[in-house]
Amino acid sequence: MKIYSSDAIRNVAVLGHSGSGKTTMLEAALNIAQITSRQGRVEDGNTVSDYDAEEIRRKVSVNASIIPIEWLDNKINFLDTPGYFDFVGEVKQALAVADLALIVVSAKSGVEVGTEKAWEYATQLGIPKIIFVNSMDDENADLDKVIAELKSSFGKSIAPMQIPFKENGKFAGFINAVKKEGRKFVNGRTEPCELPSGMEEETDEMHSMIVEAVAETNDDLMEKFFMEEDFTVKEIQEGIRVGIKDNIVTPVFCGASVNQIGVRVLLNSIIEYAPPSSTLRPSIKVQDLKNNEETELKADVSEPLAAFVFKTIADPYVGRLSLFRVFAGAIRRDSILYNPQTESNEKAAHIYVLRGREQIEVDELQAGDIGALSKLQSTATQHTLCDRSRPVAIAPIVFPDPLLSMAVVPKGKGDEDKISQAFSKLLEEDKTLRFEINSETKQSVVYGLGDSQLDVLVNKLKNKYKIDVDLINPTIPYREMIKGKVSVRGRHKKQSGGHGQFGDVVMEFEPSNDLSKQYIFEEKIFGGAVPRQYFPAVEKGIQDCVKAGPLAAYPVVGIRCKLVDGSYHPVDSSEMAFKLAATIAFKDGFMKAKPAILEPIAKVEITVPDDYTGDIMGDMNKRRGRILGMGKDENGKQKISAEAPMAEMFKYPTDLRSITQGRGDFTMEFDRYEEAPHEVQQKVIETRKKELEALKEN
Repeated sequence: MKIYSSDAIRNVAVLGHSGSGKTTMLEAALNIAQITSRQGRVEDGNTVSDYDAEEIRRKVSVNASIIPIEWLDNKINFLDTPGYFDFVGEVKQALAVADLALIVVSAKSGVEVGTEKAWEYATQLGIPKIIFVNSMDDENADLDKVIAELKSSFGKSIAPMQIPFKENGKFAGFINAVKKEGRKFVNGRTEPCELPSGMEEETDEMHSMIVEAVAETNDDLMEKFFMEEDFTVKEIQEGIRVGIKDNIVTPVFCGASVNQIGVRVLLNSIIEYAPPSSTLRPSIKVQDLKNNEETELKADVSEPLAAFVFKTIADPYVGRLSLFRVFAGAIRRDSILYNPQTESNEKAAHIYVLRGREQIEVDELQAGDIGALSKLQSTATQHTLCDRSRPVAIAPIVFPDPLLSMAVVPKGKGDEDKISQAFSKLLEEDKTLRFEINSETKQSVVYGLGDSQLDVLVNKLKNKYKIDVDLINPTIPYREMIKGKVSVRGRHKKQSGGHGQFGDVVMEFEPSNDLSKQYIFEEKIFGGAVPRQYFPAVEKGIQDCVKAGPLAAYPVVGIRCKLVDGSYHPVDSSEMAFKLAATIAFKDGFMKAKPAILEPIAKVEITVPDDYTGDIMGDMNKRRGRILGMGKDENGKQKISAEAPMAEMFKYPTDLRSITQGRGDFTMEFDRYEEAPHEVQQKVIETRKKELEALKEN
């Protein structure tokens, strides 16, 4: 593969709803470009981009993969992304290095949630868009309906470039809406043809839609539009280019990828209408680490190097592959790269261009291009590689917070240690996963975005690292407290020949009203009833008791413990005896002082379209939640503030997606502890009792 400069490169993220045909469209493009000898099929598990075992098994994309295609003396780096919401981290990685978003829409399904999300993600990053309406050969395909939905959802930037027509009930060709000329598909290519009769009015309508979108790109064109003067073909074409660059025109093309229809036209149109990388992203803002200030780098090969590692792959044959985009300068074979995040040097021993699983070794990659380096020692995803003389940091990708938590339970003995090692590698590959060993419950807990993502994780643990695990709901960190005040005596007396054991304390227990502290210990002894040297032993007894309360063995919080009286024996008393006496007093007093179970309460912010507000509020009530307030966000969606017990929120990421068809988002964080309702307390105590009995048996 030859070396390309940024003015001959297009980096295109392929986005869309799951099942819209993104991977199939790229398979058609690969075959048309004569890179493959036959077009692969998702159903057969032989596509270039879906090469992972999980992707072949599921028949959907799980990872973002790079598909470079050389076309008309240019290079298009396609980034095929998953359409399923659990793998949105892969979409974010692709968009971080893309200059253009190609959104694939099904001609029979129209605008779906994945279409809306793709548009939203690209818009948030200011990335221009092109739309490809796929599956035009389906008997239920309806481009007019799809265009109407696109206009309704995304506004007047939508510019349909083609009007399809059928012959003998089959998708046979299209009218070029810019030139108002007919094109017929013949052996995968297009040939000029007469305008089908009866389509003049529709052609004029689509042409007007393009003109309206293009008029926004230029004051002269806008004036011409208002004067109802005709635009020349050249003016429209230039207007489309400018409109794409300025993100105010979104061309719409159509085809049928499975039969390669319209894909060649799409490739030609990307080269013709989409400006190259050097135009769409002529510079990038970075943090200058020498001066600690923001600066701008030009996407030019003559600049010092700045490359961003956006993804890491753990390849079983090559080892770790670090995928990067060169934003400035160039990476050349055997050059020394500086990583300012780890303050280390890396050698570019082998530079690859990836095409799915295939690794094509090259000598150099210039500004604007995407590639991979193998076996970097100190470089991870989100790191910048640069010239040591000008250390810079490129802004990291903002990933969604993983909020679905599950405890990881190994099936095999001795696998606990292996789990942590495996996760350190898996977390390198997927930045939307989080793993921790809970210091309180001792459980290994993994956090993800959804069930499918965690299911993929379990299979990877089994197939790659030979670790079989189950995922179960994590243990909720409940707390115990008291609501009443009580005074009790605790006495430990034991005679066993020789010195005996004697400790006697009178203690008062009451709520401290400070749940941030487990206990407050005070001594109010008068007249030396308990000698001062035994006070620390009494407190040590309290310290041990609050670790696992008498009610259900959960930690105790918010208790005030006063040592008010007691007695001692000049020979038999000891620190151990007073510690045990305090323990007896604590357990007796706690159960007499109206004990209660506290549950963790989460603060939740849910963002949904207006239509789902009622369903969200009803669902939150079922979870024993409380709605605190509502208001509109900057995108016109409803932002609902609420609080709910964390025990009711385990499956909320999945449930919210189901309620809103994937249109809802939320954030959640621990807020405080609160007394659980009586029936919940009883259930928690019973469940805990069974857990502890099971542990004893094991």
